[in-house]
Amino acid sequence: MVLAYLGCTVDERGVSFINNVPAPSNLTVAFIVTQDNTGSVTMTPNGDGATSFKVFFGDGSGTSVDLSPGESAENTYEEGSYEVRVIATGINGLTTELIQPLVVSFQAPQNLVVNIENDGTLTKTVNLTATADFAITYEVDFGENVGAEPTMSNIGDTVSYTYEEAGIYTIVVTAMGAAIETTTYTEDFEVTAIVAPLVSAPVPPNRAEEDVISIFSAVYNDVPGSDYFPDWGQGGCCGSGWALFDLNGDEMLQYTNLSYQGNQFGSPQDVSQMEYIHLDVWTDDVLNTIEVSLISVSNGERPVVVPLNQNGWTSIDIPISDYTDQGGFTVADIHQLKYVGDPFAGGGSAFIDNVYFYKEPSGPTGLAGTWRMSPVAGSLGVGPSVGDTVWFNCDDTCVSERACYFDDLYVFEADGTFTNVLGADTFLEDWQGGGFSCGAPVAPHDGTAEATYVWDEGAGTVTINGTGAYIGLPKANNQGELPNVAVPSSITYNISFIDNNNIFVYIEAGAGVFWQFQLERETFASSPIAGIWQMAPEANSLGVGPAPGDTVWFSCDDTCVVERACYFNDYFVFFPDGTFANVLGSETFIEDWQGGGFNCGPAVAPHDGLTPATYSYDEGAGTVTIDGIGSYIGLPKANNQGELPNVAVPSSITYDVTFLDSNTISVIIESGAGVYWQYKLIKL
Repeated sequence: MVLAYLGCTVDERGVSFINNVPAPSNLTVAFIVTQDNTGSVTMTPNGDGATSFKVFFGDGSGTSVDLSPGESAENTYEEGSYEVRVIATGINGLTTELIQPLVVSFQAPQNLVVNIENDGTLTKTVNLTATADFAITYEVDFGENVGAEPTMSNIGDTVSYTYEEAGIYTIVVTAMGAAIETTTYTEDFEVTAIVAPLVSAPVPPNRAEEDVISIFSAVYNDVPGSDYFPDWGQGGCCGSGWALFDLNGDEMLQYTNLSYQGNQFGSPQDVSQMEYIHLDVWTDDVLNTIEVSLISVSNGERPVVVPLNQNGWTSIDIPISDYTDQGGFTVADIHQLKYVGDPFAGGGSAFIDNVYFYKEPSGPTGLAGTWRMSPVAGSLGVGPSVGDTVWFNCDDTCVSERACYFDDLYVFEADGTFTNVLGADTFLEDWQGGGFSCGAPVAPHDGTAEATYVWDEGAGTVTINGTGAYIGLPKANNQGELPNVAVPSSITYNISFIDNNNIFVYIEAGAGVFWQFQLERETFASSPIAGIWQMAPEANSLGVGPAPGDTVWFSCDDTCVVERACYFNDYFVFFPDGTFANVLGSETFIEDWQGGGFNCGPAVAPHDGLTPATYSYDEGAGTVTIDGIGSYIGLPKANNQGELPNVAVPSSITYDVTFLDSNTISVIIESGAGVYWQYKLIKL
């Protein structure tokens, strides 16, 4: 139904990104068996990105059931071994299949074996696996909170648990099958802590592609096919571990109990034209130094030892000459990096990020690309100082009236050439004969100038060379404003990067006259909120309370998530072109004021997803506004005026949005004084 809805709007809305949604992943099926010798088993499938499931019981009957996320199926089995088959389907029809063994026996579980380990990458976290003959499930009391509900798992699967504090805890594991009798295992286990960074490493500077060879970085294009954890035997010899560590969406390499570890490049790299190797390393209070070795295909390896700051980041820049000066070492075919900790396998952890080779800029960097004025209020203005646009500030009405100006392009080619691309019309001022209206570009500011640019990253300036070429407004230059001065052949602007795809530009056009512009890359992807979102199907993703972060009045727990499965499979679709849709399927959760009695049922107008709607996302303010009667995020009743049915249905609702990571957002709306509805959404 989702595809049918979206399919009829592909041409107008640009939803090709749906085709890129991967097939469901992390597919599991949880078993719960009644311990009464009846063989009754409840099966609950789950999977990331799944919109529906088909479960085949595998009992020879050929029976299967169709389930929505959160729903369960029951079947009664005779004693024996079975294979339960689950097919998960995603929003675009892609499927993933799982075969889960199931052994039903009316004997008590036997040969219970429990393995408990401290997680090598997550602090105060243990991983536990239990196996037993004649068992289907097991439950674990991790011994931290008396009376807490035990953790359930299928036999043979691994469960993880994170403690509040390190220490020794009594862990009790109970294995269960279809028999009344159970089997129990008890162990006193010491939980250990791992110290990890709380802030990310410094963001690397903008560099031209030819000036950097990146191995592991979120800023540059990495060498494809590289292996960051090749395991050269250090796991078996020295008890070292490794994993990707995710710090609020920022991934970094984590090596625990570091002996030696490294990176295997996807292909050998000639770094002879590079001047430095850079990496950022965070460690706790154990590691004193790290040895960084370049390894050549043809002539071995050479090390350089670097001291580390403890309990903080160390930004390391090693000259390539420190390697080539060692015994005639050449660096034309480097295929591996090796990191060695001191003390060797002494318990220290290293977190490594931003691994790349680089050289000083050989030409234009950072700015290379196509830019346009940001089509938002405040992106164009003038005032007596930088940051002050009291004399003129282009507001929302101005942005709309000057649409012919906000689609002008400023093209910085990688070879240093520059072009104004103005199209059929741009905004003309009086001195150009345009009467402050849209019209055909006027020479020499018509984009025909042959121009170049020089980007001085250190000084934060760019100089445009070419009569008639400009950034922002043609009249503003270093001598003053046209037509009061001659048309210059060169203009220098001050530039600072807000982020990789947004810049702030200003120019002093006469003493104390500061024209200021905000530009964005034309090649930058659509708004980060564009895509298909749904409520996170987990406890506490939906709630309300007297303050942001406080859901004391109501919080949807695990039972609620299951009962409202028809709600947790609703979609909130932000199309790249700025249109918005609620896609609710055949039913959603209907409250009393809608006539639904807090049950699943067909969507009720106007909150049925049939009204055309748009959205605007203000990244700076951290808000998204939905325009369209009946369109909403989270719950239809919560809006800026209060809660339905106590207020009129609004035509527009503004929500506060915070990105927890690139695929998870927190959405909050104050619907009446001190009433904060709060939602956690995930992107499919």
